[in-house]
Amino acid sequence: MVVVKLLLEITDLAVEVNEKEILSDIDLYIGEGETHVLLGPNGSGKSTLFMSILGFPKYKITRGEIIFKGKDITHLSTTDRVKMGIGVSFQNPPAIRGVKLNDLLKMEHHETGKGLSPELNALVKKLKFDERFLERDVNLGFSGGEVKRSEILQLLAQEPDFIMFDEPDSGVDIENVELLSEEINVLLDKEKKPGLREKSGLLITHLGYILNFVNADSAHVLMDGKIACSGNPAEILEDVRKEGFKGCVECCNPIH
Repeated sequence: MVVVKLLLEITDLAVEVNEKEILSDIDLYIGEGETHVLLGPNGSGKSTLFMSILGFPKYKITRGEIIFKGKDITHLSTTDRVKMGIGVSFQNPPAIRGVKLNDLLKMEHHETGKGLSPELNALVKKLKFDERFLERDVNLGFSGGEVKRSEILQLLAQEPDFIMFDEPDSGVDIENVELLSEEINVLLDKEKKPGLREKSGLLITHLGYILNFVNADSAHVLMDGKIACSGNPAEILEDVRKEGFKGCVECCNPIH
């Protein structure tokens, strides 16, 4: 029997935003090398959980704890969490005026000097960017597909141990979804055998389309700030497509 080492442990978590409770009684455990997917309708609290794990000050944790790599990070700063190995791909990241994508990549990959290393250059080509694009301000004037590819490129340069993807399949065409999925699979060690994978991830999605290209080990449905059900990703997604998210509530609260 293979014993999975936990990378992220969330226990009895409750979160308030502007003095209103958005999440309550959240328990989530992600093992080393595992990929989990979080489904749920708009307004269910998916983004709040995402930001709480990342440590944004606006999201006040009123109960529970977040353990990462065996350390309590519940009240740790976002910067410290990133240094520990947490990475993120935002759904709608802001433009950063005055910061060139080229410079940001070198900073994330701990490089100095004028040019990019052969390793970074190879990543740039894989994501179908060219040198002129790298000289642009981060996300300024980027198309939807370019923003998504830029986010994945930055993660490849950063090489985090745990990665959260916020709606990676939203607002991009099929060609970009397939390209992004290939690199998400690289980020999550999917090319390795399950027992050899070290990278873990949490895919946050409304549509679940990304699961056609990225295999997940477990799925969770968030409803009204609570996890309504967890289980096999394919089965849960099939039920959601047939019955909508209300079916998850009925499943957890059967009528006898």
